[in-house]
Amino acid sequence: MPNVLSEDAPAKVNLTLRVLGRRSDGYHELQSLVAFARDIGDVVTLDAAQPTRVTVAGPMSHALIGDNLVETAVRQIEQAIPAISVGAVALDKRLPVAAGVGGGSADAAALLRIVCRAHPALPAQLDIEDLARRLGADVPVCLINRPAMMSGVGERIAAVSFPAAIHAVLVNPMVPVPSNKTAQVFAALDAPPVQSTQVSADMPDVADLEALLTVMQLRGNDLQSAAISVMPVIEDVLAALDRSPSCLIARLSGAGPTCFGLYRTRDDAATAAALISHQNAKWWVRATLLA
Repeated sequence: MPNVLSEDAPAKVNLTLRVLGRRSDGYHELQSLVAFARDIGDVVTLDAAQPTRVTVAGPMSHALIGDNLVETAVRQIEQAIPAISVGAVALDKRLPVAAGVGGGSADAAALLRIVCRAHPALPAQLDIEDLARRLGADVPVCLINRPAMMSGVGERIAAVSFPAAIHAVLVNPMVPVPSNKTAQVFAALDAPPVQSTQVSADMPDVADLEALLTVMQLRGNDLQSAAISVMPVIEDVLAALDRSPSCLIARLSGAGPTCFGLYRTRDDAATAAALISHQNAKWWVRATLLA
């Protein structure tokens, strides 16, 4: 096996997000249908023959402040298994930071996958799924890296059948985001206490585009209104997507501010992305394929 390995960390998109209530431990019980942007994301590279270190570069690296989840994951692996030296990790940061597309979680999940490839004995020595749960709510679904229904606080994952190709446009307004953005959004939501933390996830039928659109119309993103109250520019982003030619539906991903629109064809998505980008030159706009 070569010493240098690379792993994509694709953007995570919450196609639906239901907040069932606030748990007694302060977390929120969620249900979310998740897919991944296959051609948009960060890249994690590992040279297992080099001493352990983490370096960050890329167009969005300037927005990272303090330790990132990749550094945390490396540190926890080496603390749990002192005999393992993870190696030199390079993070190419291409996704907007604190954007609602799970960039940090996708990075940590990619790091876990790549370390298991470089150190085949590691999964027998360390519970990778448990480490993913401890790293963050979105890390477990990013670890499996395929369309899924996530529930609980993100620890329960069930893969779903998904259309072969869903064309989308992701848009981030590239505005300053509060350091406690997610906490502010959940505070604005003010969800009531949940009655049980063992709510079964309702598995939707999303085997084709029409079924997916129906589910999305019914479920939406419960954080959308609260997120707009914290970051009003989200309303402008959603409006731009709604106005774009051939947009089927526009929604917020996660706690934002990234929003997305779905389209029937690659050309429709590319046309919409070009128009939105032309009208909003400072925004981050990408046409992509969800899978």
